[in-house]
Amino acid sequence: MNIMKYFFVGLLFFNFNFLNAQDEDLRTEITKNLRCLICQGQSVYDSDSEFANSLKIIVEQKINEGSNKEQIYQYLQEKYGEWILYEPKFKKNTYFLWLLPIFIFFIGGTMILKIFIIKKN
Repeated sequence: MNIMKYFFVGLLFFNFNFLNAQDEDLRTEITKNLRCLICQGQSVYDSDSEFANSLKIIVEQKINEGSNKEQIYQYLQEKYGEWILYEPKFKKNTYFLWLLPIFIFFIGGTMILKIFIIKKN
């Protein structure tokens, strides 16, 4: 009988640790995708500014409330604007951001092909 008690206590302990690990992974993923508005070029995860620390607390509170990643991003976008995300969503306002690298790639590729074709002739 004692073995069963220890088994169930151990099972509960490992389940709670698994949930904490999932929350920690989610918190890390979210804060790495958030831009610190105080520190230029740093994510909230990497920054130790007061603003970044407050955002880390907000993200932790939202996770504890049961919000998912999209809900947390939506909340922060409403509060700080779309610029806070390192990876903005693909929509009308961000077409340029997403399509410019592809456009530059094709232009560069065409220029390289033209150079090789000219050298062969």
